[in-house]
Amino acid sequence: MNLLTILMLLFATLMVIVMVTEKYGRPMNNEKQAKWSKIIMILVFALILVRILKELF
Repeated sequence: MNLLTILMLLFATLMVIVMVTEKYGRPMNNEKQAKWSKIIMILVFALILVRILKELF
């Protein structure tokens, strides 16, 4: 029963966040989107590398 309560709370929170960002969010321009894409790719690569090293040692 606790699991269902947690899942419903998470779903409701996600629904509120999506509605607020759709209403008040602005689209990113291409330069900003490219910048964030590069940063996120580096962070994902670093995270994968750290997890591999953690599993090896």
